[in-house]
Amino acid sequence: MAGAIASRMSFSSLKRKQPKTFTVRIMTMDAEMEFNCEVKWKGKDLFDLVCRTLGLRETWFFGLQYMIKDTMAWLKMDKKVKKQILDEKIYCPPEASVLLASYAVQAKYGDYDPNVHKRGFLAQEELLPKGVINLYQMTPEMWEERITSWYGQHRGRARDEAEMEYLKIAQDLEMYGVNYFAIRNKKGTELLLGVDALGLHIYDPENKLTPKISFPWNEIRNVSYSDKEFTIKPLDKKIDVFKFNSSKLRVNKLILQLCIGNHDLFMRRRKADSLEVQQMKAQAREEKARKQMERQRLAREKQMREEAERTRDELERRLLQLKEEATMANEALMRSEETADLLAEKAQITEEEAKLLAQKAAEAEQEMQRIKATAIRTEDEKRLMEQKVLEAEMLALKMAEESERRAKEADQLKQDLQEARDSERRAKQKLLEITSKSSYTPMNCSATTLPADLPTFSLISESLSFDFKDTDMKRLSMEIEKEKVEYMEKSKHLQEQLNELKTEIEALKLKERETAMDILHNENSDRGNSKHNTIKKPQAQGRRPICI
Repeated sequence: MAGAIASRMSFSSLKRKQPKTFTVRIMTMDAEMEFNCEVKWKGKDLFDLVCRTLGLRETWFFGLQYMIKDTMAWLKMDKKVKKQILDEKIYCPPEASVLLASYAVQAKYGDYDPNVHKRGFLAQEELLPKGVINLYQMTPEMWEERITSWYGQHRGRARDEAEMEYLKIAQDLEMYGVNYFAIRNKKGTELLLGVDALGLHIYDPENKLTPKISFPWNEIRNVSYSDKEFTIKPLDKKIDVFKFNSSKLRVNKLILQLCIGNHDLFMRRRKADSLEVQQMKAQAREEKARKQMERQRLAREKQMREEAERTRDELERRLLQLKEEATMANEALMRSEETADLLAEKAQITEEEAKLLAQKAAEAEQEMQRIKATAIRTEDEKRLMEQKVLEAEMLALKMAEESERRAKEADQLKQDLQEARDSERRAKQKLLEITSKSSYTPMNCSATTLPADLPTFSLISESLSFDFKDTDMKRLSMEIEKEKVEYMEKSKHLQEQLNELKTEIEALKLKERETAMDILHNENSDRGNSKHNTIKKPQAQGRRPICI
């Protein structure tokens, strides 16, 4: 019984320790697989499991795509490219750094809105390599202004489009996608071997940007190693074989694996697509067209909404203005009414005063006539009477003048009263017009709804050889040249943008802080060299090993 209890306890303990899992289905172009994933796993753990299952060596070329709310998205493991650029493991010139930063901001924040993305919104973001920041006498605000200027030009790009543009620019950097290995030639000179998607390149240890000599994949016949010696045999038998030594045997194994993987991808990209791949590409084009139409529809709706809001704001502003005008008209009307009342009262008073003066003048005239008719007996009385008559005449004259002046003033007051009444009538008419105007009518905005030959291997002891096969190398070479021409044409506008930015900030550069990489990059730029046209092919010099 005790044994049974112990057995049950052991089973229960084992059951509790088993992690919770769930099933994930992975679809490739060739197969469909299911994996049991632990709940605590991250995306990178699943990606590593898939790569181990498929035997992928060039993991940086692949990723996991998934659907979320009818939208295709890519699983991000560690944002490797951006991190390598910011950590300066991949050299990036200043002008390209600013352009990359603008696409990174577009991918994170969406379209630029000056009302939302105010000055300083990038203050906490790590967007530029420290070497670039230290190379120029520019403040963080000046860098933000340059980045924001480019950021505003990316309006309308979705997040995945901005990330794709970021990678398109990054892949043109000289060190992007290159795996470097320390090697020695037959003379013991230390060199670097670079393996990337274009071919094999030999570098000077002090210059990782410009290869001394290159072997494009379409011109390599065989790569092999024996112990620590590695051999590259060109397709053209007139060109010398290149041999070098690595530090360890396992390094040669890794180099060969990278050569096989990169060559296979190089050739696969240039072969006719299978029916399944063509269907997938057609579906991708349809999905891209659908997304484009959806973005256009949303853009139209947003534009119409903004126009409706602007119209509403304008009507509200106009309504407020009309209210203010009505208030002012009411105030003017009240003032006019008060003025008219005052003028009318003043005119009445003046008219009464004029009548009183006229009456007094008449009385004075009568008094004068009476005095003249009175006989004065004595001379003193006569003189006195003459003086009184003179005073009476002067008084009568003054009264007549005052009466005339008062009459004119009364006429003027009547005229002012008439003008006040006219002004009152006009104010009432204007107020009537304002109150009879149409009020705001809401707008109804309607949106228009809108398999191939496999490479051959031979393994003998600590030696391994790999032969590259291609049935039509002439056709392949022509396709590669065509790709180069198309690429140069597409990148012309990008280069113009980069040159424009470089010119803007060149005056602020601190020459004494330039690194060796900066100097090498500037020399390549002055010579018009880029990643795609700096390949120096080996020359036919007889059948003997090349020594660099």
